[in-house]
This record gives sequence, structure tokens and C-alpha cells, in this order.
Amino acid sequence: MQPLSARRLTRLRVDADAPDPRAVARAAAVLRRGGLVALPTETVYGLGANAEDADAVRRIFAAKGRPADNPLIVHLAAAEQLPRVCPMITSLARSLAERFWPGPLTIVLDAAPDLPAVTTGGLTTVAVRVPDHPVARAVIEAAGVPVAAPSANRSGRPSPTTADHVAADLSEHLDVLLDAGPTGLGLESTVVDARGTEPRIYREGAVTREDLGVSAVLVTPDAPSPGTRYRHYAPACPIEIVAPAELEERARVLAGQGMRAGAVAPARTPIDGALSIISFADVDELARGLYGAFRDAEDAHVDVLLCSAVPETGVGRAIMDRLRRAAAVQAME
Repeated sequence: MQPLSARRLTRLRVDADAPDPRAVARAAAVLRRGGLVALPTETVYGLGANAEDADAVRRIFAAKGRPADNPLIVHLAAAEQLPRVCPMITSLARSLAERFWPGPLTIVLDAAPDLPAVTTGGLTTVAVRVPDHPVARAVIEAAGVPVAAPSANRSGRPSPTTADHVAADLSEHLDVLLDAGPTGLGLESTVVDARGTEPRIYREGAVTREDLGVSAVLVTPDAPSPGTRYRHYAPACPIEIVAPAELEERARVLAGQGMRAGAVAPARTPIDGALSIISFADVDELARGLYGAFRDAEDAHVDVLLCSAVPETGVGRAIMDRLRRAAAVQAME
């Protein structure tokens, strides 16, 4: 492989529903020889490498600046490939796979002993899913290998929902970027531990707690799961989470202090005194646009981004998780 600095990015536009077989074959060849491919999924864009190639996976960590003990999600083309990375598949895992794959649910199981430690973050478990995106599945199937693919952004940055977001963060590290337009869901997958008899949620995501029928959530800093040990998702500007009815008043206070505020607000919510970054009709629209709004707020050079709180039901719970994590970054700085 060439050193990272010597690579030249190949960006290929592909149809999200019917990807060009030539583009798929090119990306698959890059993965087989240890390169890095940014590819779309239904959640966010992923930074992919051969999950069974330790050197290739290390390139993911180097490109993202990701802590080495933060495990990666391994993506498969079909549920039938699960035994390749997980030798013991529980009845719960089979049930969840039947219900939610392909789709935005990541399942944590015991890892195959020959899976590189760098892929699992040094853990004995592995997080696995089958993405519900024709481009991603076509590339993984053509490559013939499981693909480790965290979000295709610098560690700590907002996850990318367009190819432009990927290019802005990682262009100098990529071999191929497959551009299939904006992602459909906009939030990362839900991560569930399926080693027992009941699912335990490590990360809220596009598959909701209501979908799973789970009343309790387990999220700990030491959970064997991607996306739980470190803070993520934050733009460069500070974030404040504000009740919708208080957005306009808070914007006026900031304006009186000489600060330029941006707003992520429900449609028809008054926000005089703030720049509208995104106006959303429902939580699904907000989920699709949240990370893009973070980046747009940066580009607009706002001093503070005011983000409306949403009810913590369904996908709203995942949105509030991301907002709190983003706000916590600035609180710690």
C-alpha cells in the first residue's frame, strides 16, 4: 500500500438504488487489497476497511484519530455471514437479525478468536450489522470480506450524512469515496447486546426502544460497544438545548450580549434574533438533518447553536442523546 500522503482520492457518483457494477467492483478491489473506502449506509456514511486485515483496520484509526480501545462495527452483506465473525449466535441474536436486518440495528456478540484485536478494540466481543443500503451491501458482497466501518468523519466531529461531509474531514486518507447522495436516516444504528436472553441497549439509534420492546437501557462508559466510551457528534460552536417555547427569548438574550445565535427549531416556532439553521416538521426530519445542521452552523460562524429539545420517545430519545453528547463536549472544554 502507498503511504497515506501519496494517495489520490477517487470519488465516484453512484445511484443509491442501482449502483454501477464497475464502481462497486472498484471499491471492492480496494477493500480486498487493504485500502479505505467511504461508502453510504442508510444511517450515515461509513469509513470501510477489511475487518480481517489488521493493518487495514489500523488505517481507519489513523484516519479518524480514533482511540484504539473504541471498537468498530463490522458490516456484513447478509445475516448468513454472521458465523464468520461470531462463533456463538444466541437465539436472541437470530431473532433480532430476522426482525431488523438488513437495517440500522447493531448486535453485540462474542467475537471469533481470529478476528483482529484492533477491530474489536481489544475486547472479546464484536458489534455487527447488515446495512439496509444497496450500495453498501453490494460493495461488501463483492469484496467477499466483512467490512469494519465506523462513521466516516474525524473522531469527535458530527457524523457525515453526505459525501461532501466525508470529503471535508477525510479526503486525504481515502482511496475511494462512493457518493450516493444524502443518507436516509441520519442517525447511527442502535447498538444492542444480544449475548443473553434479553436485549440490552448500549446506544440509542434509528431502531427505537419501542421497536425492540425494551423498557430499560444500559449505557456505561465501559460497555463493549462503539459510540459509548467517548464524546461524539459535536460541532465547533457551543450548543445549548432549549425548550421550544424558550428559543426566541434565549436568542434575544444572546443577541443582547453581542452573540450571533443559530437555531435548530420546530417549524412555525418563532426565532427572531437567531439564524435559522434548520426548521423541522417532525423528529424524523430532524434526525435526517441534525448532523448537517451542526456543520452548517459552523459554516455560518454562529457563536452559539440553540437546539430545540424534543420529546424523548421513539427516535426523539436518540436525538436527545446526540444533543446531550454534543453539548457535553463544550462543557468539558
